[in-house]
Amino acid sequence: MLRHFTKGKRLSSKWSDNIAGWLFVSPMLIGFTIFMFGPLLYAFFISLNDWPLLGEETFIGLKNYETLVHDPTFIKSLVNTLLFSLGLVPFNIILAMFLASLLKTKFFGIGLFRTAIFVPVVTSLIVWSIVWKYLLASELGFINQMLALIGIEGPSWLLSVSTALPVVIFVSVLKNVGLNMILFLTAMQQVPIELYEASELDGASNFRKFRSVTLPLITPTVFLTMIITTIGAMKVFGQIYVMTRGGPVDSTKVLVYYIWETAFKHFDMGYASALAFVLFFILLAFTILSWIVRKRWVFYEE
Repeated sequence: MLRHFTKGKRLSSKWSDNIAGWLFVSPMLIGFTIFMFGPLLYAFFISLNDWPLLGEETFIGLKNYETLVHDPTFIKSLVNTLLFSLGLVPFNIILAMFLASLLKTKFFGIGLFRTAIFVPVVTSLIVWSIVWKYLLASELGFINQMLALIGIEGPSWLLSVSTALPVVIFVSVLKNVGLNMILFLTAMQQVPIELYEASELDGASNFRKFRSVTLPLITPTVFLTMIITTIGAMKVFGQIYVMTRGGPVDSTKVLVYYIWETAFKHFDMGYASALAFVLFFILLAFTILSWIVRKRWVFYEE
């Protein structure tokens, strides 16, 4: 009898704990449902329609998705997005890791250097892009004027098909490299100093210590920065809008810019929603694949 009473009391306590837990997380769940999951489902419904911004919508099923497969502008924007990501992500991570390695040791004025590198991260993206747009102007730009002083004729940085996308990648790296630098710096400072001392006793050079000690132990941070940097690169919009407007000749027209153009210039909300879901599924596939293969190279402390 006592055993049944104790068991019932435990079940009652467990249910009380469950109810209390659900009550605590309910504001987040309700907010997520109303402001994220609900609009996401509605956007998918829009993608199944011919939905002009100023007109009647018509249900057309998967026709928007069939259309984008044969849309040369979509293919071009997708390729540009991939090229932008392939150029930005490795450059950003390698530069951030290099800066973190230089700034992890204390020296006079180190705080000033760290601040100078991090300031662009908290600077408005629009302001940053406008400043660089004028710096890179063809004739009156500061960079070309400096090149002219040494007898070099600067190119039309943002008006040339061959230079526009690399320049936007460079500007984007400078804008956000400070965030990854801080993440790497924090990770490097957590590496036990005993491992460095042991490697020095073995006669390891600085490069060997970085490759054999530092790099393996900061792979969790490398994984994190790779994910967030890639997602940010795939969603690039502000720099493109301000600096190039997708030109010249669509050489910098990335997927998010094409989504914006389709929705708010051509007023085709259905097709724009389909494009947005293609980007969503690409990022979802990348994230899942990265998560699956992470155990092959990311260090986990036992």
